[in-house]
Amino acid sequence: MSSVWTGRRVLVTGHTGFKGSWLSLWLNAMGADVTGFALAPPTEPSLFEAARIAGLVRHVEGDVRDLAAVRAVVEATRPEVIFHLAAQPLVRLSYAEPVETYATNVMGSVHLLEAARRATGVKAIVCVTSDKCYENREWIWPYRESDPMGGHDPYSSSKGAAELVVSAWRRSFFEAGGPLLASVRAGNVIGGGDWAVDRLLPDLVRAFEAGVAPMIRAPDAVRPWQHVLEALGGYLMIAERLLAGERHFADAWNFGPSDEDARPVSWIVERMRAAWGGGAADALPDTGPRPHEAGLLRLDCSKARAALGWRPALALDEALDWIVTWHKAVAGGADARAVTRAQIADYQAATGRLDTRSAA
Repeated sequence: MSSVWTGRRVLVTGHTGFKGSWLSLWLNAMGADVTGFALAPPTEPSLFEAARIAGLVRHVEGDVRDLAAVRAVVEATRPEVIFHLAAQPLVRLSYAEPVETYATNVMGSVHLLEAARRATGVKAIVCVTSDKCYENREWIWPYRESDPMGGHDPYSSSKGAAELVVSAWRRSFFEAGGPLLASVRAGNVIGGGDWAVDRLLPDLVRAFEAGVAPMIRAPDAVRPWQHVLEALGGYLMIAERLLAGERHFADAWNFGPSDEDARPVSWIVERMRAAWGGGAADALPDTGPRPHEAGLLRLDCSKARAALGWRPALALDEALDWIVTWHKAVAGGADARAVTRAQIADYQAATGRLDTRSAA
C-alpha cells in the first residue's frame, strides 16, 4: 500500500470528524499529501484536536453546503483522490435538524461531485454513505448493494438520497471519462476517540469514566458493529483499485462485520462493562421520548469478500477491547496520536499491510 500512497495528493472532506481523523492519520502515516476540508471539530473533546491532526495535514475549514468553497479547495489542492466523509452523521439529530441534514448529506455530495467534475487531475472518488441508506424492512436477511435505497428517518433517507446522487453523477458524467467514482456503506463504526453524543459506545465510555450508570435506549436493537479501521481499510482498497483504472470497482460496496458480530445493544453494554472493569456501573433503561430507529440491520459483504479479498480482521470483542485500551491509555496521559497510530500499525500487521509504527 505504501507505494500507492506515498506523495499522493488526497482530499478528505470531514477530516475533523471521528472517521475522518482516523483516515487522515492513516493516510499521513503512509506518506500521502493530505488536505482536509471540514467544519470545526464536532465534539469537545475530539480526536482531531487530541491527535493534533491539523499539524499533519493541510487543514481547510469550510462547509460542504457552500459550493464555491468546495470548488475552491478542489481547484487549489488538485487532488488525485477524494474521500468524501463530510456529513451530518446522527439519526436523532436529523429529527431535530432535518433541513441541515439534507443540505449537508445530499447537497454536500452534489457540491463535491460537481467540483470534482469541473476539476482536472481527479482520478478516484470514494463517497462514504451509510448502512442506513437501504429501505429497511426489519427482516432477518442482510442487505446487498443492489437492494432499494430508502430510509424512515431524515438521516437514513438523506443517505439513500446521497447514494442516488452518486449513481446519477457516475452514469451521467463519469462513464465516458473523468474520475472513477465509488460509494461505500459501512455498518456501525466504533473505535477510540469517538466522543459523539447519542452514540452507544461514546455514551458508555463517558458513563464509565464518570462512574455513573449509562442510559440505554434500545437494548434489543441489532446493529452491524465494526472497528473504524475495518471500514477504512475497505475504503482504501477501493481507492487503490480506482487509481489503477479498474472501472468495474466504480460501484457501490458494503463493508460490515461477520454475521456473528451483528449483536444487540445489550450484548455490547455487558461486554464493554466486563472489558472496562472497576467503576463500570450497570446500565439503566432510558425511558424518555424516543423517535423511530431501526431495530434490525445487517449487511451482506460477499461482494467485497469475493472481488476485493476484504474481510474483517478484528472480532467484535477484540474491537471493544481496543476501544477500552485507547480511552484508558489517553485518560492516563498517553499521547492520542501515538496510541491511534499504534492501533493502525497493529491492524495493518493483522491484515498483512505495511507497518507504519515508525511514523513521527
